[in-house]
Amino acid sequence: MPEPRPYPFSAAERLNLDPFYARLRAQEPMSRVKLPYGEAAWLATRYEDAKVVLADPRFSRAAVLEKDEPRMRPGITGGGILSMDPPDHTRLRRLVAKAFTQRRVERLRPRTQEIADGLVDRMIEHGSPADLVEEFALPLPITVICELLGVPYEDRDDFREWSDAFLSTTKLTPEQVVDYMDRMFGYMAGLIAKRRVDPQDDLMSALIEARDEHDKLTEQEMVQLAAGILVAGHETTATQIPNFVYVLLTHPDQLEGLLADLDGLPRAVEELTRYVPLGVAAVFARYAVEDVELGGVTVRAGEPVLVSASSANRDEAVFDDPDRLDLTRENNAHIGFGHGPHHCLGAQLARLELQVGLRTLLTRLPGLRFAGGEDDVVWKEGMLVRGPSKLEVAWQSE
Repeated sequence: MPEPRPYPFSAAERLNLDPFYARLRAQEPMSRVKLPYGEAAWLATRYEDAKVVLADPRFSRAAVLEKDEPRMRPGITGGGILSMDPPDHTRLRRLVAKAFTQRRVERLRPRTQEIADGLVDRMIEHGSPADLVEEFALPLPITVICELLGVPYEDRDDFREWSDAFLSTTKLTPEQVVDYMDRMFGYMAGLIAKRRVDPQDDLMSALIEARDEHDKLTEQEMVQLAAGILVAGHETTATQIPNFVYVLLTHPDQLEGLLADLDGLPRAVEELTRYVPLGVAAVFARYAVEDVELGGVTVRAGEPVLVSASSANRDEAVFDDPDRLDLTRENNAHIGFGHGPHHCLGAQLARLELQVGLRTLLTRLPGLRFAGGEDDVVWKEGMLVRGPSKLEVAWQSE
């Protein structure tokens, strides 16, 4: 067994993927690594190996509940749908999947556009420059997921703060993580109690009906599921909107091509999702339930495997010139939204929000640019995801 390398391999700098992943894909596609906490693990860096680990039932997420899972922070925060295997995972996922089908999500496009236009209206009213994160990227997905789930938007400052507990590595202390999660779960339990008395046409009311009338999930599962939807439903998109704008502004040739053909925006969103290494490291290990031959090694039963989606999305065997941003790239089968049973439930909603968000910014804020310079962007620290915490932009005033 090779000695594990410390992982992550280097500090996350902006949106740059560590070039060491390319070396591993070529020479050691399944390597041994050691995250700051938990046991050593295998790291899958190639696309095909990553898909196997994410989809093959010989690899289990539920096993992490009985193991010292490789992780970026102290304390084990397992539980809920992310730590389940079929059939329990399938049971819970089926309860909310209907709300996130492509057809149902597409019905949200007019309302999402209305929200985006309202946010840009306020940016224009206040005048250039503006912080893209606070003025647009955060409120857009937060408003959408609040309305879909049935959470009061006016409580956004509270659950925005608490949601950091789900993604913090060093930003919060272990005690703060526990405290914030407890507050989030308590908040959701209180909303569920109110909704039982006064049902609405929203996803939370549907979950309550599934719990109370059909006995398809426990009270704890319902609270965890609602909290997870609220956090996942805004945090990633709120991070990717400024990430995508940053990438476009630092690739002016690609931005110019996109502005000349905005009908290509859905394809551009797929390429940006592939290109941006959102996670600072691979997390959410899967445990082999039997010996598996993978990437030239034998993963023994009981050993954890981490999947680097960022590395897989730069695999030369799958993507031509993978380190080059190409917004016209065809056949872009990236795994930016995951793969297999745990494929991102809200992927279609995220796509819609990213498409609407980028189109609105590019069409209504002509000459969009950094207010200062690229070096003035403030980046998140101590989190599982990378992205700007502050991104000042300017545009041409009418």
